[in-house]
Amino acid sequence: MPTVRYFAGARAAAGGVSSEPAEAASLDELIQLLTDRHGERLGLVLKSASFLVDSLRCHDRQAPLPTDATIDVLPPFAGG
Repeated sequence: MPTVRYFAGARAAAGGVSSEPAEAASLDELIQLLTDRHGERLGLVLKSASFLVDSLRCHDRQAPLPTDATIDVLPPFAGG
């Protein structure tokens, strides 16, 4: 089962959860699952977040997720 790890504002929007299991076939499905689980605040963060699947940036939100993937949720960061 995939593991989702939250960083920065995504962690705050998920109620302080740093990681959790979440079974989904694609990032689109995962986004809906996590929004249903944690609420619209996280849903808004997920709409603009970047995703790493097993440390590789994933641009195709409909691509199949590997069964035991680690998915990092990276919200937009400010500063520089």
